[in-house]
Amino acid sequence: MKAGPLQLGVAPPANRGIAILDFFLRIIAIVGTLASAIAMATTNQTLPFFSQFIRFRAKFNDLPSFTFFVVASSIVSAYLILSLGFSILHIAKSNLVNSRVLLLLLDTAAMGLLMAGSAAATAIVQLAHKGNNKVNWFAICQQYNSFCKRVSGSLIGSYAGVVVLILLILLSGVALSRR
Repeated sequence: MKAGPLQLGVAPPANRGIAILDFFLRIIAIVGTLASAIAMATTNQTLPFFSQFIRFRAKFNDLPSFTFFVVASSIVSAYLILSLGFSILHIAKSNLVNSRVLLLLLDTAAMGLLMAGSAAATAIVQLAHKGNNKVNWFAICQQYNSFCKRVSGSLIGSYAGVVVLILLILLSGVALSRR
């Protein structure tokens, strides 16, 4: 009688392919979330006002939503880096179920945290670009153009990380359904 792949402890080719794709998607998510956190945390712009001695400065930590974004992106980046170990383990032994369920739950929590941080920062960026005439909040992106461009670019990387985390959640679901 011929031994199947699960009997020998070797992962079926399809499950191993899912595990390899999981690993590469985690690397892509790390790059997106870490780059977003770094870009936002290093964003600032100074503008002169009337003279060179009086200046206005815009920094990311002036706004609590941007600070929350940096913290959330950093936490998710750290989690994704730590989860690479499980991803490598799934490449070697893709028939593990408990660690896959754990990653599914943690990926879902990470996606929620990253989405919350991104949404909070997006609200402030929208206000910075458009302002709100009803409450006399003026758009500041006309003056702080490079600040706003950098913050908006940071959000793009973060939302890419959210999409990759959604793909990782779906991939874990597929891997678990093959059991």
